[in-house]
Amino acid sequence: MSGLIKAKKYNWKDSNMELVGSDVDRAVKKEAAQKEPMWQGTGESPGLKVWRIEKFIVKEWPKEEYGRFYDGDSYIILNSYLKNDKLYHDIHFWIGKYSTQDEYATAAYKTVELDTYLDDVPVQHRETQGYESKLFLSYFKRYEIFKGGVATGFKHVTPEQYKPRLLLFHGTGKNITVKQIAISKGLSSTDVFLLDMGVQIVQWNGRDSNMFERNKASMYLQQIKGERSGKSSSEVIDEDEDDGKVIDSYMKKCENDDDDDDDDDDGIDDSKMDIPRTKKLFKMSDASGTIDIELVAEAEGKLSKADLNSVDVFIVDTGTECFVWIGRRASHNEKQNCFTYAHNYLQTTSHPLIPISCFGEGNEDANFHQLFTA
Repeated sequence: MSGLIKAKKYNWKDSNMELVGSDVDRAVKKEAAQKEPMWQGTGESPGLKVWRIEKFIVKEWPKEEYGRFYDGDSYIILNSYLKNDKLYHDIHFWIGKYSTQDEYATAAYKTVELDTYLDDVPVQHRETQGYESKLFLSYFKRYEIFKGGVATGFKHVTPEQYKPRLLLFHGTGKNITVKQIAISKGLSSTDVFLLDMGVQIVQWNGRDSNMFERNKASMYLQQIKGERSGKSSSEVIDEDEDDGKVIDSYMKKCENDDDDDDDDDDGIDDSKMDIPRTKKLFKMSDASGTIDIELVAEAEGKLSKADLNSVDVFIVDTGTECFVWIGRRASHNEKQNCFTYAHNYLQTTSHPLIPISCFGEGNEDANFHQLFTA
């Protein structure tokens, strides 16, 4: 059952992933972290903070935009909370599907820097678009992904320059997702859509859509109009009352301005992924002079904590999440590079983009504990 995997680098946006956990002395990193203006006063009280990476610089993301992400950007998210009168933190870096390599590497490096600033207390997480963890999604009342970077937003261009977009509203109850899709995809009767043309917004209700989708779209439409200070007009069209000519004319008008010809499917496609049913436990060790990853246990049920050892770093792969456990007495090299090697390990699997969470021994979260017997 045991076997060694020689760690090596892979290209998924981030050939600069080695920047994370480099040989830079910890004291130097701490000093650099203290000089980062965005970290000043951060993590001193419970709450949520979001930053965007812009040309290697960490920029504060407006609170009114929390939960809205652009697929060409990278972000850092810090959630601080109280538990038993002690302050805990989770740091996530979120990578858009079309985020640049430089933005991704900067977000990863700055996440480690923020962790250093907070004295290694936080749990670190990697999130990739379409594979977000439940914990990450729980932070936001709304969770929306739009195309492009932040500069494509309406506030940054004139109405005449605004690029039309088609928003899909899908779900039920409180679980309504909002996603921008290619206009060329057309409309389905089971959902609600907003065709946002800048100076004009059209809500189209499919005949089989539900009241939750319609209400969410209506609220969103009013929010957009409010943000544009009356510069946009709106119209609501029900499929049963439209012979197709009205909405078709709008769609054809916008299709020429929609140059996104990808399939827009950023979610997990289980038909294309071989998700393992077993949980696997790997040990990372640099005893040989290079980092080796050794399979030490696998189980369809729970793993045993007896297989964990404080002198090493371990990776747990569930197929839908990846956890990195850092032993108290792990070597400096193992500690500093564990995130990188978890990433590189996943590149050898059929599920490389699943969330990664890293934490030290004694600072595990509930999701990790439930994977093991007592």
